[in-house]
Amino acid sequence: MNPQIIQDNDGNNTGVFITMKDWNFIESIYPDINNLKTELPEWQKEIIDERLDIIAKNPQRLKPIESLFQLLENEG
Repeated sequence: MNPQIIQDNDGNNTGVFITMKDWNFIESIYPDINNLKTELPEWQKEIIDERLDIIAKNPQRLKPIESLFQLLENEG
């Protein structure tokens, strides 16, 4: 995949262009991609905001996913 970043006159990234071949490949992996809503429901936004606030107040609680995988592997 060779995406092209689209920028405005100030150099800010505003979009991405991909080929139809790449888009068709993405659709084959995620067949419902065209049915996704662009806006999250308010209750989901609230949960995300709460979790981000907890992480901001306690950054040591955030751990790499690899440590969870290792823990699960050791348990099993």
